[in-house]
Amino acid sequence: MDVLIVGGTGLISTGITRQLVAAGHDVTLYNRGETDAGIPDGVSVIRGDRTEYERFEEQLGDRAFNAVVDMVCFTPEDAESAVRAFRGSVDRYIFCSTIDVYSRPVARMPLTEETPRHPPTSDYGREKAAAEDVFFEAYEESGFPAIVLRPWHTYGEGGRLIHSLGDRPSYIDRVRAGKPIVVHGDGTSIWAPCHRDDVARSFVAAVEAKGSVVEGEAYHITAEEHLTWNEYHRGVAAALGAPDPELVHIPSDVLFELAPDRTQGLRDHFQYSTVFDNSKAKRELGHEQTIGWEEGVRRTVDWLDENGEIESWETDPIPDSVVDVWRVVCDRFVSGFASTDATDS
Repeated sequence: MDVLIVGGTGLISTGITRQLVAAGHDVTLYNRGETDAGIPDGVSVIRGDRTEYERFEEQLGDRAFNAVVDMVCFTPEDAESAVRAFRGSVDRYIFCSTIDVYSRPVARMPLTEETPRHPPTSDYGREKAAAEDVFFEAYEESGFPAIVLRPWHTYGEGGRLIHSLGDRPSYIDRVRAGKPIVVHGDGTSIWAPCHRDDVARSFVAAVEAKGSVVEGEAYHITAEEHLTWNEYHRGVAAALGAPDPELVHIPSDVLFELAPDRTQGLRDHFQYSTVFDNSKAKRELGHEQTIGWEEGVRRTVDWLDENGEIESWETDPIPDSVVDVWRVVCDRFVSGFASTDATDS
């Protein structure tokens, strides 16, 4: 098959590109050439900016591809341009959306693809949901062969490991050094990281799916291994052969106040437990999580080590400052309460 990937050099995209090439497909990338990423031999590249809609449509409108995988469609305007560019010239168009289209916190779990999407989690999710609507409407009106895939937290080689205070790779050195790790809440909210190779495999399956059964549909492409955040951090330590981590639990709203610039992910995502139903993707796309958390961590950290990305824990004083302040406040609270209790008795 002749497959176009709009993007092709991001975390998930690189996995998709390699897997498509390994499966014998002819692959072309369309991007601005601003990201340095290893592109397999034999992959063609078209340079351009997909937000320059007229040129984007001129460059690609006359090309006949069997499938398009669009990894950098972020707005309804991007989606409308994609419909204009590819209507009538492709057999299948795969849109990388996001589970951010759903609201948080959720009223009922697991979430299915029919769970109401409004209001979405973030501005990013709002724009993605609006783009989805463009494709669903185009499918209903003219049979535009769109498939919507909704990944969750994807990690792997080429990316970082997230944590309550962001994604700075000094976190890995903290774990290795046995330093205290800040954990939001009591650490029992649920999270489910999925390695990019497992996510990419389902994108490839969407490209290769026979017939039109999957067109006009949305699919969750998320992990099957659900972890508490306590298990998440302990899994990182185990994968690295590090000491069992000292987890310092701090309420999320306190972390928002102590480190507002480091907790956007916590505000929008990490503080909420969410479980997604993947049964539709498992049934129709063969979606499967094959890479467990500890194995995925080892692979990701090996890549970070090889590329010199891991910083010393000493380069980031914020975690220790947060822990120190929290411990002082807790000690004062306990002492104050004990003194009040003694006076009352």
